[in-house]
Amino acid sequence: MKKFMDEDFLLSTQTAQKLYHEHAEKTPILDYHCHINPEEIAKDRQFENITQVWLGGDHYKWRQMRSNGVDEKYITGDAPDREKFQKWAETLEKAIGNPLYHWSHLELKRYFGYDGCLNGETAEEVWNLCNEKLKTPEMSVRNLIRQSGVTLLCTTDDPADSLEWHKVIAEDDSFEVQGLPAWRPDKAMNIEKTDYADYLKKLGTAAEIEIHTFADLKAALKKRMAFFDSMGCRASDHALEYVMYAPASDEEVETIFAKRLGGEMLTKTEELKFKTAFMLFVGKEYARLGWAMQLHYGCKRDNNVFRYEQLGPDTGYDCIDNYAPSGQMADFLNALNASDELPKTIIYSLNPNDNAAIGTILGCFQDSGAIGKIQQGSAWWFNDHKTGMIEQMTSLANLGLLGNFIGMLTDSRSFLSYTRHEYFRRILCELIGGWVENGEYPADMKVLGKMVEDISYNNAVRYFGFDLETK
Repeated sequence: MKKFMDEDFLLSTQTAQKLYHEHAEKTPILDYHCHINPEEIAKDRQFENITQVWLGGDHYKWRQMRSNGVDEKYITGDAPDREKFQKWAETLEKAIGNPLYHWSHLELKRYFGYDGCLNGETAEEVWNLCNEKLKTPEMSVRNLIRQSGVTLLCTTDDPADSLEWHKVIAEDDSFEVQGLPAWRPDKAMNIEKTDYADYLKKLGTAAEIEIHTFADLKAALKKRMAFFDSMGCRASDHALEYVMYAPASDEEVETIFAKRLGGEMLTKTEELKFKTAFMLFVGKEYARLGWAMQLHYGCKRDNNVFRYEQLGPDTGYDCIDNYAPSGQMADFLNALNASDELPKTIIYSLNPNDNAAIGTILGCFQDSGAIGKIQQGSAWWFNDHKTGMIEQMTSLANLGLLGNFIGMLTDSRSFLSYTRHEYFRRILCELIGGWVENGEYPADMKVLGKMVEDISYNNAVRYFGFDLETK
Protein backbone atom coordinates (compact mmCIF):
# COMPACT_ATOMS: atom_id res chain seq x y z
CA MET A 1 0.00 0.00 0.00
CA LYS A 2 1.34 3.42 -0.95
CA LYS A 3 1.84 6.07 1.69
CA PHE A 4 -0.73 8.85 1.65
CA MET A 5 0.32 11.68 -0.66
CA ASP A 6 4.00 10.75 -0.96
CA GLU A 7 6.38 12.25 -3.53
CA ASP A 8 4.88 10.00 -6.21
CA PHE A 9 1.28 10.89 -5.37
CA LEU A 10 -0.93 10.06 -8.39
CA LEU A 11 2.15 8.83 -10.33
CA SER A 12 1.96 5.05 -10.79
CA THR A 13 4.56 4.46 -13.53
CA GLN A 14 8.25 5.23 -13.90
CA THR A 15 7.55 7.32 -16.99
CA ALA A 16 4.98 9.42 -15.14
CA GLN A 17 7.34 9.90 -12.20
CA LYS A 18 10.20 10.95 -14.46
CA LEU A 19 8.05 13.39 -16.42
CA TYR A 20 6.72 15.00 -13.27
CA HIS A 21 9.88 15.24 -11.18
CA GLU A 22 12.24 16.21 -13.99
CA HIS A 23 9.93 18.48 -15.95
CA ALA A 24 6.49 19.47 -14.60
CA GLU A 25 7.60 19.99 -11.01
CA LYS A 26 10.33 22.44 -12.02
CA THR A 27 8.19 24.51 -14.38
CA PRO A 28 6.84 27.93 -13.24
CA ILE A 29 3.14 28.79 -13.01
CA LEU A 30 1.29 31.19 -15.28
CA ASP A 31 -2.18 31.73 -13.82
CA TYR A 32 -4.11 33.28 -16.68
CA HIS A 33 -7.54 33.18 -15.00
CA CYS A 34 -8.33 33.69 -11.33
CA HIS A 35 -10.61 35.71 -9.06
CA ILE A 36 -8.17 36.93 -6.44
CA ASN A 37 -8.35 40.53 -5.25
CA PRO A 38 -5.58 42.73 -6.71
CA GLU A 39 -5.89 45.09 -3.73
CA GLU A 40 -4.66 42.32 -1.45
CA ILE A 41 -1.59 41.89 -3.66
CA ALA A 42 -0.94 45.62 -3.80
CA LYS A 43 -1.18 45.90 -0.01
CA ASP A 44 0.62 42.58 0.56
CA ARG A 45 -2.07 41.35 2.94
CA GLN A 46 -1.10 39.18 5.90
CA PHE A 47 -3.87 36.80 6.96
CA GLU A 48 -4.64 36.40 10.65
CA ASN A 49 -5.70 32.75 10.58
CA ILE A 50 -6.25 29.75 8.32
CA THR A 51 -10.04 30.28 8.24
CA GLN A 52 -9.54 33.63 6.50
CA VAL A 53 -7.35 31.94 3.88
CA TRP A 54 -9.44 28.83 3.40
CA LEU A 55 -13.10 29.58 4.05
CA GLY A 56 -13.48 33.23 3.12
CA GLY A 57 -15.29 33.18 -0.23
CA ASP A 58 -14.61 29.50 -1.05
CA HIS A 59 -17.99 28.18 -2.17
CA TYR A 60 -16.40 24.81 -3.03
CA LYS A 61 -15.89 24.21 0.70
CA TRP A 62 -19.19 25.84 1.66
CA ARG A 63 -21.15 23.32 -0.44
CA GLN A 64 -19.53 20.36 1.29
CA MET A 65 -20.07 21.83 4.76
CA ARG A 66 -23.77 22.18 3.94
CA SER A 67 -23.75 18.57 2.72
CA ASN A 68 -22.44 17.65 6.17
CA GLY A 69 -25.36 19.39 7.87
CA VAL A 70 -23.32 22.33 9.14
CA ASP A 71 -25.37 25.35 10.19
CA GLU A 72 -24.93 28.38 7.93
CA LYS A 73 -23.56 30.48 10.81
CA TYR A 74 -20.40 28.34 10.65
CA ILE A 75 -20.14 28.76 6.87
CA THR A 76 -21.00 32.32 5.84
CA GLY A 77 -22.28 33.53 9.20
CA ASP A 78 -20.73 35.23 12.22
CA ALA A 79 -19.45 32.20 14.13
CA PRO A 80 -15.85 32.54 15.44
CA ASP A 81 -13.18 31.58 12.94
CA ARG A 82 -11.92 28.74 15.16
CA GLU A 83 -15.37 27.17 15.23
CA LYS A 84 -15.74 27.52 11.46
CA PHE A 85 -12.41 25.76 11.00
CA GLN A 86 -13.51 22.93 13.28
CA LYS A 87 -16.66 22.38 11.21
CA TRP A 88 -14.58 22.34 8.03
CA ALA A 89 -12.11 19.82 9.51
CA GLU A 90 -14.99 17.54 10.54
CA THR A 91 -16.40 17.79 7.02
CA LEU A 92 -13.10 17.19 5.23
CA GLU A 93 -12.50 13.78 6.81
CA LYS A 94 -15.63 12.53 5.01
CA ALA A 95 -14.54 13.88 1.60
CA ILE A 96 -12.85 10.73 0.28
CA GLY A 97 -12.68 10.93 -3.52
CA ASN A 98 -13.32 14.69 -3.53
CA PRO A 99 -10.57 16.95 -4.95
CA LEU A 100 -10.97 19.21 -1.92
CA TYR A 101 -9.37 16.47 0.17
CA HIS A 102 -6.32 16.43 -2.07
CA TRP A 103 -6.14 20.21 -2.54
CA SER A 104 -6.43 20.89 1.17
CA HIS A 105 -3.70 18.44 2.11
CA LEU A 106 -1.42 19.64 -0.69
CA GLU A 107 -1.82 23.17 0.66
CA LEU A 108 -1.08 22.04 4.22
CA LYS A 109 1.99 20.18 3.04
CA ARG A 110 3.43 22.79 0.66
CA TYR A 111 2.74 25.99 2.59
CA PHE A 112 2.65 24.84 6.22
CA GLY A 113 4.86 21.74 6.23
CA TYR A 114 2.09 19.58 7.68
CA ASP A 115 2.28 15.91 6.62
CA GLY A 116 -0.60 14.60 8.71
CA CYS A 117 -4.32 14.40 8.00
CA LEU A 118 -6.79 17.12 8.92
CA ASN A 119 -9.91 15.90 10.72
CA GLY A 120 -11.99 16.76 13.73
CA GLU A 121 -9.41 15.41 16.17
CA THR A 122 -6.37 17.12 14.59
CA ALA A 123 -8.10 20.44 13.98
CA GLU A 124 -6.61 22.13 17.04
CA GLU A 125 -3.08 21.04 16.11
CA VAL A 126 -3.46 22.22 12.51
CA TRP A 127 -5.14 25.48 13.57
CA ASN A 128 -2.22 26.38 15.85
CA LEU A 129 0.45 25.28 13.36
CA CYS A 130 -1.03 27.24 10.46
CA ASN A 131 -1.73 30.37 12.45
CA GLU A 132 1.82 30.53 13.82
CA LYS A 133 3.16 30.15 10.29
CA LEU A 134 0.79 32.82 8.96
CA LYS A 135 2.37 35.36 11.32
CA THR A 136 5.71 35.08 9.51
CA PRO A 137 6.68 37.43 6.64
CA GLU A 138 7.03 34.52 4.21
CA MET A 139 3.26 33.99 4.38
CA SER A 140 2.23 37.42 3.14
CA VAL A 141 0.21 37.45 -0.07
CA ARG A 142 3.16 38.43 -2.24
CA ASN A 143 5.43 35.82 -0.70
CA LEU A 144 2.80 33.12 -1.11
CA ILE A 145 2.73 33.98 -4.81
CA ARG A 146 6.53 33.96 -4.99
CA GLN A 147 7.00 30.62 -3.25
CA SER A 148 4.37 29.11 -5.55
CA GLY A 149 6.58 29.83 -8.56
CA VAL A 150 4.11 32.20 -10.22
CA THR A 151 5.51 34.52 -12.88
CA LEU A 152 2.25 36.18 -13.97
CA LEU A 153 -1.40 36.15 -12.99
CA CYS A 154 -4.55 37.63 -14.49
CA THR A 155 -7.42 38.76 -12.30
CA THR A 156 -11.04 39.23 -13.44
CA ASP A 157 -12.14 42.84 -13.83
CA ASP A 158 -15.19 44.82 -14.85
CA PRO A 159 -14.87 47.37 -17.70
CA ALA A 160 -15.75 50.18 -15.27
CA ASP A 161 -12.96 49.21 -12.86
CA SER A 162 -10.29 51.88 -12.30
CA LEU A 163 -7.53 49.22 -12.19
CA GLU A 164 -5.87 51.36 -9.52
CA TRP A 165 -4.44 48.36 -7.69
CA HIS A 166 -3.03 46.88 -10.89
CA LYS A 167 -1.25 50.19 -11.37
CA VAL A 168 0.25 49.95 -7.89
CA ILE A 169 1.47 46.42 -8.59
CA ALA A 170 2.91 47.38 -11.98
CA GLU A 171 4.83 50.34 -10.57
CA ASP A 172 6.25 48.48 -7.58
CA ASP A 173 9.70 47.28 -8.60
CA SER A 174 10.06 45.31 -5.36
CA PHE A 175 7.48 42.78 -6.60
CA GLU A 176 8.65 40.96 -9.71
CA VAL A 177 5.43 39.04 -10.49
CA GLN A 178 3.10 40.60 -13.05
CA GLY A 179 -0.50 41.10 -11.99
CA LEU A 180 -2.56 41.93 -15.06
CA PRO A 181 -6.25 42.67 -15.52
CA ALA A 182 -8.58 40.52 -17.61
CA TRP A 183 -11.70 42.00 -19.18
CA ARG A 184 -15.02 40.61 -17.83
CA PRO A 185 -17.92 42.59 -19.42
CA ASP A 186 -20.84 40.45 -18.21
CA LYS A 187 -22.63 43.38 -16.56
CA ALA A 188 -22.48 45.36 -19.81
CA MET A 189 -24.05 42.46 -21.72
CA ASN A 190 -26.69 41.27 -19.25
CA ILE A 191 -29.43 43.59 -20.47
CA GLU A 192 -32.12 41.58 -18.68
CA LYS A 193 -30.84 42.49 -15.19
CA THR A 194 -32.97 44.88 -13.17
CA ASP A 195 -30.00 47.15 -12.41
CA TYR A 196 -28.79 47.35 -16.03
CA ALA A 197 -29.52 51.08 -16.46
CA ASP A 198 -27.63 51.85 -13.24
CA TYR A 199 -24.64 49.88 -14.48
CA LEU A 200 -24.62 51.80 -17.78
CA LYS A 201 -24.32 55.05 -15.83
CA LYS A 202 -21.33 53.67 -13.96
CA LEU A 203 -19.69 52.48 -17.18
CA GLY A 204 -20.45 55.78 -18.90
CA THR A 205 -18.80 57.69 -16.08
CA ALA A 206 -15.67 55.55 -16.35
CA ALA A 207 -15.55 56.04 -20.14
CA GLU A 208 -16.64 59.69 -19.99
CA ILE A 209 -19.43 58.91 -22.46
CA GLU A 210 -23.17 59.20 -21.88
CA ILE A 211 -24.77 55.94 -22.97
CA HIS A 212 -28.15 56.37 -24.63
CA THR A 213 -27.80 54.00 -27.61
CA PHE A 214 -26.11 50.73 -28.44
CA ALA A 215 -23.65 52.74 -30.52
CA ASP A 216 -22.82 54.73 -27.37
CA LEU A 217 -22.30 51.51 -25.45
CA LYS A 218 -19.90 50.21 -28.09
CA ALA A 219 -17.97 53.47 -28.04
CA ALA A 220 -17.69 53.32 -24.24
CA LEU A 221 -16.53 49.71 -24.33
CA LYS A 222 -13.92 50.47 -27.00
CA LYS A 223 -12.55 53.30 -24.88
CA ARG A 224 -12.34 51.09 -21.80
CA MET A 225 -10.74 48.29 -23.84
CA ALA A 226 -8.03 50.71 -24.91
CA PHE A 227 -7.40 51.51 -21.24
CA PHE A 228 -7.28 47.84 -20.25
CA ASP A 229 -4.92 47.15 -23.15
CA SER A 230 -2.60 49.92 -21.94
CA MET A 231 -2.56 48.15 -18.56
CA GLY A 232 -1.36 44.90 -20.09
CA CYS A 233 -4.67 43.10 -20.58
CA ARG A 234 -4.37 40.20 -23.01
CA ALA A 235 -7.58 38.27 -22.33
CA SER A 236 -11.31 38.65 -21.92
CA ASP A 237 -13.65 36.34 -20.05
CA HIS A 238 -17.39 35.77 -20.43
CA ALA A 239 -19.78 33.86 -18.18
CA LEU A 240 -22.57 32.85 -20.54
CA GLU A 241 -25.74 31.20 -19.32
CA TYR A 242 -25.85 29.58 -22.73
CA VAL A 243 -24.25 30.19 -26.10
CA MET A 244 -26.54 32.20 -28.27
CA TYR A 245 -26.59 33.03 -31.94
CA ALA A 246 -29.58 35.12 -33.00
CA PRO A 247 -28.36 37.71 -35.53
CA ALA A 248 -30.26 40.96 -36.03
CA SER A 249 -29.84 44.18 -38.00
CA ASP A 250 -28.23 47.24 -36.42
CA GLU A 251 -31.59 48.99 -36.46
CA GLU A 252 -33.32 46.13 -34.66
CA VAL A 253 -30.62 45.98 -31.98
CA GLU A 254 -30.92 49.73 -31.40
CA THR A 255 -34.69 49.37 -31.02
CA ILE A 256 -34.21 46.58 -28.47
CA PHE A 257 -31.67 48.66 -26.55
CA ALA A 258 -33.96 51.72 -26.52
CA LYS A 259 -36.86 49.59 -25.31
CA ARG A 260 -34.83 48.33 -22.35
CA LEU A 261 -33.49 51.80 -21.43
CA GLY A 262 -37.07 53.01 -21.57
CA GLY A 263 -37.81 50.74 -18.65
CA GLU A 264 -39.47 47.87 -20.50
CA MET A 265 -38.43 44.25 -20.05
CA LEU A 266 -37.44 42.32 -23.14
CA THR A 267 -38.69 39.09 -24.60
CA LYS A 268 -36.25 36.17 -24.58
CA THR A 269 -35.79 36.52 -28.34
CA GLU A 270 -34.97 40.22 -28.00
CA GLU A 271 -32.49 39.45 -25.22
CA LEU A 272 -30.74 36.84 -27.38
CA LYS A 273 -30.53 39.19 -30.35
CA PHE A 274 -28.95 41.89 -28.21
CA LYS A 275 -26.45 39.50 -26.64
CA THR A 276 -25.52 38.11 -30.03
CA ALA A 277 -24.82 41.63 -31.31
CA PHE A 278 -22.84 42.39 -28.15
CA MET A 279 -20.68 39.26 -28.45
CA LEU A 280 -20.05 39.79 -32.16
CA PHE A 281 -18.93 43.36 -31.45
CA VAL A 282 -16.56 42.51 -28.61
CA GLY A 283 -15.23 39.44 -30.43
CA LYS A 284 -14.16 41.58 -33.36
CA GLU A 285 -12.52 44.06 -31.01
CA TYR A 286 -10.60 41.26 -29.31
CA ALA A 287 -9.30 40.14 -32.69
CA ARG A 288 -8.18 43.69 -33.44
CA LEU A 289 -6.38 43.99 -30.09
CA GLY A 290 -4.88 40.51 -30.19
CA TRP A 291 -6.71 39.45 -27.02
CA ALA A 292 -7.90 35.93 -26.29
CA MET A 293 -11.64 35.41 -25.76
CA GLN A 294 -12.59 33.00 -22.96
CA LEU A 295 -16.13 31.62 -23.06
CA HIS A 296 -17.52 29.87 -19.97
CA TYR A 297 -20.94 28.28 -20.27
CA GLY A 298 -23.05 25.34 -19.14
CA CYS A 299 -23.86 26.66 -15.66
CA LYS A 300 -27.31 27.13 -14.17
CA ARG A 301 -26.75 29.73 -11.47
CA ASP A 302 -28.36 30.70 -8.17
CA ASN A 303 -30.77 27.78 -7.98
CA ASN A 304 -31.59 28.12 -4.28
CA VAL A 305 -33.56 31.38 -4.38
CA PHE A 306 -34.14 31.35 -0.62
CA ARG A 307 -30.38 31.39 0.05
CA TYR A 308 -29.63 33.67 -2.91
CA GLU A 309 -31.82 36.38 -1.43
CA GLN A 310 -29.90 36.04 1.86
CA LEU A 311 -26.33 35.58 0.60
CA GLY A 312 -26.20 36.77 -3.02
CA PRO A 313 -24.37 35.18 -5.99
CA ASP A 314 -21.25 32.95 -5.91
CA THR A 315 -22.16 31.37 -2.60
CA GLY A 316 -22.41 27.73 -3.68
CA TYR A 317 -25.85 27.30 -5.26
CA ASP A 318 -24.96 26.75 -8.91
CA CYS A 319 -25.20 23.50 -10.89
CA ILE A 320 -24.42 22.01 -14.29
CA ASP A 321 -26.89 22.84 -17.06
CA ASN A 322 -27.81 20.06 -19.47
CA TYR A 323 -27.95 22.29 -22.55
CA ALA A 324 -25.25 21.46 -25.12
CA PRO A 325 -25.04 24.42 -27.55
CA SER A 326 -22.51 23.02 -30.03
CA GLY A 327 -24.45 24.22 -33.08
CA GLN A 328 -24.85 27.76 -31.76
CA MET A 329 -21.20 27.91 -30.73
CA ALA A 330 -20.11 26.88 -34.21
CA ASP A 331 -22.43 29.48 -35.77
CA PHE A 332 -21.11 32.22 -33.48
CA LEU A 333 -17.46 31.46 -34.25
CA ASN A 334 -18.28 31.17 -37.94
CA ALA A 335 -19.89 34.62 -37.97
CA LEU A 336 -16.64 36.13 -36.66
CA ASN A 337 -14.49 34.00 -38.91
CA ALA A 338 -16.45 34.97 -42.03
CA SER A 339 -14.92 38.46 -41.91
CA ASP A 340 -11.55 37.20 -40.64
CA GLU A 341 -12.26 38.71 -37.20
CA LEU A 342 -12.23 35.57 -35.07
CA PRO A 343 -9.95 36.09 -32.05
CA LYS A 344 -8.03 33.42 -30.22
CA THR A 345 -10.78 31.63 -28.31
CA ILE A 346 -10.87 29.32 -25.30
CA ILE A 347 -14.06 27.32 -24.78
CA TYR A 348 -15.06 25.92 -21.38
CA SER A 349 -18.25 24.04 -20.62
CA LEU A 350 -19.35 23.08 -17.15
CA ASN A 351 -21.06 20.04 -18.62
CA PRO A 352 -18.51 17.24 -19.27
CA ASN A 353 -20.87 15.82 -21.89
CA ASP A 354 -19.77 18.73 -24.09
CA ASN A 355 -16.13 17.60 -24.28
CA ALA A 356 -16.40 15.85 -27.64
CA ALA A 357 -18.57 18.59 -29.17
CA ILE A 358 -16.02 21.24 -28.19
CA GLY A 359 -13.21 19.05 -29.49
CA THR A 360 -14.81 18.89 -32.93
CA ILE A 361 -15.60 22.62 -33.00
CA LEU A 362 -11.92 23.44 -32.41
CA GLY A 363 -10.84 21.78 -35.62
CA CYS A 364 -13.27 23.81 -37.71
CA PHE A 365 -11.60 27.15 -36.97
CA GLN A 366 -7.88 26.50 -36.47
CA ASP A 367 -5.58 28.42 -38.81
CA SER A 368 -2.04 29.71 -39.13
CA GLY A 369 -2.82 32.86 -37.13
CA ALA A 370 -1.82 31.13 -33.91
CA ILE A 371 -0.78 27.64 -32.84
CA GLY A 372 -3.87 26.11 -31.27
CA LYS A 373 -5.86 29.28 -31.94
CA ILE A 374 -9.12 27.73 -30.70
CA GLN A 375 -8.62 25.92 -27.39
CA GLN A 376 -10.69 23.70 -25.16
CA GLY A 377 -10.21 25.14 -21.69
CA SER A 378 -9.09 22.95 -18.82
CA ALA A 379 -11.65 20.95 -16.84
CA TRP A 380 -13.64 23.70 -15.16
CA TRP A 381 -15.25 24.14 -11.72
CA PHE A 382 -17.26 20.98 -11.01
CA ASN A 383 -14.94 19.09 -13.38
CA ASP A 384 -11.49 20.04 -12.03
CA HIS A 385 -11.08 16.73 -10.23
CA LYS A 386 -9.06 13.68 -11.24
CA THR A 387 -11.77 12.08 -13.36
CA GLY A 388 -12.81 15.36 -15.00
CA MET A 389 -9.24 16.31 -15.92
CA ILE A 390 -8.53 12.87 -17.37
CA GLU A 391 -11.74 12.96 -19.41
CA GLN A 392 -11.10 16.47 -20.72
CA MET A 393 -7.49 15.79 -21.71
CA THR A 394 -8.32 12.39 -23.19
CA SER A 395 -11.09 13.88 -25.31
CA LEU A 396 -8.81 16.69 -26.42
CA ALA A 397 -6.08 14.19 -27.30
CA ASN A 398 -8.56 12.02 -29.21
CA LEU A 399 -9.88 14.88 -31.32
CA GLY A 400 -7.07 17.46 -31.44
CA LEU A 401 -3.49 18.12 -30.38
CA LEU A 402 -2.93 17.72 -26.66
CA GLY A 403 0.63 18.99 -27.14
CA ASN A 404 -0.73 22.48 -27.92
CA PHE A 405 -3.01 22.61 -24.85
CA ILE A 406 -2.53 25.75 -22.71
CA GLY A 407 -3.03 23.85 -19.50
CA MET A 408 -4.28 24.71 -16.03
CA LEU A 409 -5.55 27.82 -14.25
CA THR A 410 -6.67 28.26 -10.66
CA ASP A 411 -10.05 29.99 -11.22
CA SER A 412 -9.85 30.64 -7.48
CA ARG A 413 -10.17 33.37 -4.86
CA SER A 414 -7.48 31.86 -2.62
CA PHE A 415 -3.74 32.57 -2.59
CA LEU A 416 -3.11 28.95 -1.57
CA SER A 417 -4.82 27.45 -4.62
CA TYR A 418 -1.66 27.23 -6.71
CA THR A 419 -1.31 23.60 -5.62
CA ARG A 420 -4.10 22.94 -8.12
CA HIS A 421 -1.42 23.30 -10.76
CA GLU A 422 0.60 20.57 -9.05
CA TYR A 423 -2.52 18.38 -8.91
CA PHE A 424 -3.16 18.96 -12.62
CA ARG A 425 0.46 18.33 -13.59
CA ARG A 426 0.60 15.05 -11.70
CA ILE A 427 -2.56 13.89 -13.48
CA LEU A 428 -1.16 15.06 -16.83
CA CYS A 429 2.07 13.12 -16.32
CA GLU A 430 0.19 10.04 -15.15
CA LEU A 431 -2.02 10.14 -18.26
CA ILE A 432 0.87 10.58 -20.69
CA GLY A 433 3.01 8.09 -18.79
CA GLY A 434 0.29 5.49 -19.06
CA TRP A 435 0.12 5.85 -22.83
CA VAL A 436 3.88 5.51 -23.10
CA GLU A 437 4.09 2.50 -20.78
CA ASN A 438 1.31 0.85 -22.79
CA GLY A 439 3.25 1.26 -26.03
CA GLU A 440 0.90 3.88 -27.44
CA TYR A 441 3.61 6.56 -27.77
CA PRO A 442 7.42 6.27 -27.98
CA ALA A 443 9.44 6.65 -24.77
CA ASP A 444 11.24 9.69 -26.21
CA MET A 445 11.85 11.64 -23.02
CA LYS A 446 13.21 14.68 -24.85
CA VAL A 447 9.95 15.09 -26.77
CA LEU A 448 7.76 14.09 -23.84
CA GLY A 449 9.56 16.34 -21.37
CA LYS A 450 9.18 19.34 -23.64
CA MET A 451 5.50 18.51 -24.17
CA VAL A 452 4.85 18.41 -20.43
CA GLU A 453 6.69 21.71 -19.88
CA ASP A 454 4.80 23.29 -22.76
CA ILE A 455 1.37 22.21 -21.49
CA SER A 456 2.30 23.26 -17.96
CA TYR A 457 3.58 26.73 -18.88
CA ASN A 458 5.17 27.57 -22.23
CA ASN A 459 2.07 27.15 -24.40
CA ALA A 460 0.12 29.69 -22.33
CA VAL A 461 2.98 32.21 -22.46
CA ARG A 462 3.06 31.95 -26.24
CA TYR A 463 -0.71 31.84 -26.69
CA PHE A 464 -1.51 35.01 -24.77
CA GLY A 465 1.61 36.84 -25.93
CA PHE A 466 2.73 37.80 -22.44
CA ASP A 467 6.03 39.67 -22.13
CA LEU A 468 7.77 38.06 -19.16
CA GLU A 469 11.07 39.84 -19.72
CA THR A 470 9.83 43.17 -18.40
CA LYS A 471 7.25 43.98 -15.79
